[in-house]
Amino acid sequence: MDEKNFTEVKEFILLGFTADLQLQRVLFLIFLIIYIFSLMGNITLISLICVDSPLHTPMYFFIGNLSFLDLWYSSVYAPKILMTCISEDKSISFAGCLAQFFFSAGLAYSECYLLAAMAYDRYVAISNPLLYAQAMSPVICGSLVAASYFGGFLNSTLITSKTFTLSFCGSNVIDDFFCDLPPLVKLACGVKKDYQAVLYFILASNVITPTILILASYLFIIAAILNIHSTQGRLKAFSTCGSHLTAVTLYYGSILFIYSRPSTSYALERDKVVSVFYTVVIPMLNPLIYSLRNKDVKDALGKVLTRNKVS
Repeated sequence: MDEKNFTEVKEFILLGFTADLQLQRVLFLIFLIIYIFSLMGNITLISLICVDSPLHTPMYFFIGNLSFLDLWYSSVYAPKILMTCISEDKSISFAGCLAQFFFSAGLAYSECYLLAAMAYDRYVAISNPLLYAQAMSPVICGSLVAASYFGGFLNSTLITSKTFTLSFCGSNVIDDFFCDLPPLVKLACGVKKDYQAVLYFILASNVITPTILILASYLFIIAAILNIHSTQGRLKAFSTCGSHLTAVTLYYGSILFIYSRPSTSYALERDKVVSVFYTVVIPMLNPLIYSLRNKDVKDALGKVLTRNKVS
């Protein structure tokens, strides 16, 4: 396909979820509520971690960065979803689609690495609690977070540059609510083997590798817990991993469902529901997972609310 055909696509049309106007209004209210709760939850959790000194620990440093990623991750999608639900204009410019793809991929890949770093943090805390503060020093924690961001956006740059130099020579209609990889590849013509190799590399480096690291960390965690003699001690040790394990299961489960299957098995109607879950719903759920199951966070929130009530 020549360069002329490639430059013909100036914008894409996002079909969203439905053409029913009444249902679109209902979806607008649902997504608006979810987005507001997501913003409130993540901003509140980040603020509590910043102002409450008992939360100035490695674990909460990682949780704060996870909330930071979720805050921006949902903001990449939600505004455009809301506009698509209430506006007759369903278009997104080529540059806008590229930007949404780049930032969504960078934030998603960064979260994959960050969840792996959090699993390692839990392993260190359980296996060697006396040396935990030394082993997870601020320098090491900062390096792990910086590496997560760097690796995520480096891979995002690679996949974005490869995807948006494909030839979109046919329809410009994306049967989805955002610029995602599967529907974009469906619109492309003449996808070469080198692009398929890049996709496999991205899947291996950003999903499979962190998944293996997380599984390895939890195998060592289980081994360390089994060495604890008291039942109460085992339950307490495992409870510190409960929130992280829940977040990992929800996030990786939906990511692997979408991206680890052959392209021939994609069903866009079904996949759109799963995409909504990991792009909009999970960023709202993570603050709840880490607050409702965490006594320190609830205590910090209680202190803040008590101070405000007294004032």
